[in-house]
Amino acid sequence: MSATLSKVTVLGAGRSGQAAAELALAQGAREVVLTDLNTEAPLYQGPHAERVRHVYGVHDEADLIQTDLVVLSPGIPARAAPVKLAQDAGVEVIGELGFAARYLAKTQPILAITGTNGKSTVTHFLAQILESAGMRTFAGGNLGTPLSAAVGKGFQVLAVEVSSYQLELPGDFSPWAAVILNLSPDHLGRHGDMAGYAQAKARIFDGLRPAGLAGMPHQEHLETAAQDKPGRRVWLDDVDVDQPVLDSLRILGRHNRWNAAVAMLLAAEVGVVPHDLSTLQGLPHRLEPVPSRDERTWINDSKATNVEAAQVGISALEGPGVILLGGKGKDGADYAALQGPIDGRPIICFGQAGPEIHAVLGGELVATLEQAVARAQGVTLPGESVLLSPACSSFDAFDNFEQRGRIFARLVQELS
Repeated sequence: MSATLSKVTVLGAGRSGQAAAELALAQGAREVVLTDLNTEAPLYQGPHAERVRHVYGVHDEADLIQTDLVVLSPGIPARAAPVKLAQDAGVEVIGELGFAARYLAKTQPILAITGTNGKSTVTHFLAQILESAGMRTFAGGNLGTPLSAAVGKGFQVLAVEVSSYQLELPGDFSPWAAVILNLSPDHLGRHGDMAGYAQAKARIFDGLRPAGLAGMPHQEHLETAAQDKPGRRVWLDDVDVDQPVLDSLRILGRHNRWNAAVAMLLAAEVGVVPHDLSTLQGLPHRLEPVPSRDERTWINDSKATNVEAAQVGISALEGPGVILLGGKGKDGADYAALQGPIDGRPIICFGQAGPEIHAVLGGELVATLEQAVARAQGVTLPGESVLLSPACSSFDAFDNFEQRGRIFARLVQELS
């Protein structure tokens, strides 16, 4: 770290903020202020913790304007008042992603993935492909481990999931290759409208070298937002999903053939061409088979927290089965769009949005996920499937989609 950066203020004390604080200390910052409006945010307990000052419950003005750098956690909007205060005082404000990138070696290629849906799966597939080729690979960013934790660890290549929040102030983030998988309505409260959302996503291309892969689908908002961006444009609509190597994939769903094909496209940018994908593993809560004792196929797709993700999950279901839909609905959700993928299969609606989904799609209506699981067993036969692909967030009854998925699996395993 430059000698002029003696004090660094980190806004947000969650996982990204903690990692940024540790990186700042490792780079020689004499003082790090970790500040969060949450009075119960975790304390920094890593190396050199004695040089960290915690300011919780308030963002102190002096720490925002009398500092060498402000590092922003992705949960805090770039237009937030503390950010503007620092910028108006002439202080540089950078996102955690960009802060980490400035300390990564230029010889460490970053392969970056964003999009409304599928980015975690593509990142996960890509990392496995690279590891299988013998490359020491970092997998993280928005998924799992923050990028700041990768600095100085000797990774040969970095598979980095990137959110639109992280791209508000990307700073020195300069991927070797980058893709935007898709764009559908999400996070509009933060970005304003689809045009603003697309502009945020398209910033992933800002740091590309001219020959760097810039993959995206033909979508009007994205094409407009990316028209002046650098990089070698590749249209992801045209990715070949009928390559023979994809026949070795053992993960459910044609969309996962596409996810794997995009991961292969990115891997090729660093010279890796896989010939067998049979060992690829999917992520938890994404079309994940759940062990059971009742001769039915139970599938946990709790990560399908919006209609678009549920369309993909339901379309992957083969043969007869029941679909479980419900949770906390998102504003403007078009549940009628699920009619085609459902293809006449019975559905069971539950949770806060259950009555609304039932009014649109019919089926049965119960109050809770537990009741939905019990009813699903009662209306299916051995050999049939039950798919939890909720099309809703989990926050009506659960802390997050992971907890919902774990409880679903437990309920299934408790069935006789």
